[in-house]
Amino acid sequence: MLLFLRIIALVPFVWMSGLNAATGAEVEEAREIKIVASFYPVYIMAKNVARDVLGASVANLTASFSGCPHDYALTTSDMKKLAGARVFVANGAGMESFLERIAEQYPGLKIINTSEGIALITGEGDGAINPHVWVSISDYMAQVTNLGVTMAEIDPIHKELYDRNTADYIAKLEALRLKMQLELAPYKGREIVTFHQAFPYFAREFGLEIAAVIEREPGSQPSAKEMAQTIKLIKDNRITALFSEPQYSSAGAKAIAEETGTEVYVLDPAVSGPDDDDAYLNIMESNLAVLKRALAR
Repeated sequence: MLLFLRIIALVPFVWMSGLNAATGAEVEEAREIKIVASFYPVYIMAKNVARDVLGASVANLTASFSGCPHDYALTTSDMKKLAGARVFVANGAGMESFLERIAEQYPGLKIINTSEGIALITGEGDGAINPHVWVSISDYMAQVTNLGVTMAEIDPIHKELYDRNTADYIAKLEALRLKMQLELAPYKGREIVTFHQAFPYFAREFGLEIAAVIEREPGSQPSAKEMAQTIKLIKDNRITALFSEPQYSSAGAKAIAEETGTEVYVLDPAVSGPDDDDAYLNIMESNLAVLKRALAR
């Protein structure tokens, strides 16, 4: 009888010890969530959504790469960054050609396609999907929302913080979007010539028309025929401004500017920049100032 009573007395202790161990494991798992983003604009987005979440870390997979990772080849160092990661945040829409490789090598990794549900633009000639959705503030806001909702599902212990961070960032983006819509409204319908296919979503949002693209892919020089056609189009339509990008050479744009008497301005598609939570906002503010100066001519 005495032995039975001792066993009974030990049951709550053993049960509580097991509960504490399980709870500790759950807390440890909840505290550590490594998030890896595919490239710069998605990285800045993830930093805002996961801000101040206990145990959450955000890394940029292609931090040393300053352009759009259309045909980026993953390095051994890149793959090491994914070790231990629970979440991979992608732009999607075909931007990351290496997604399949990552999914194969890390089958337990949760891949978030932030462009899911966004109305995608296809090229007029080849019908290929244009993946530069983040350059539109409205579409970037949709991406932020997609990320925030999914992170709250993956890490429900911190749902309230993910929700709050997402709402705070969306509010900042909304304020900037309204400002840009108001200040660019006088220029709706204006034609612009851009460096490569990074700005169709931006143009769609603010009512601008992309009359020509000098280089459809960075580094792919336009042919003599394409140059001549672009020069003729600019002269015929009295286009006064060409837009290059800070990440790439502006040689093609400058050559056309010399032939047409236009000026070259710099629009930033936000594919590189400082490690700052407000970097995307600041880049778009700068783009607004550049557009106003260029289109007012």
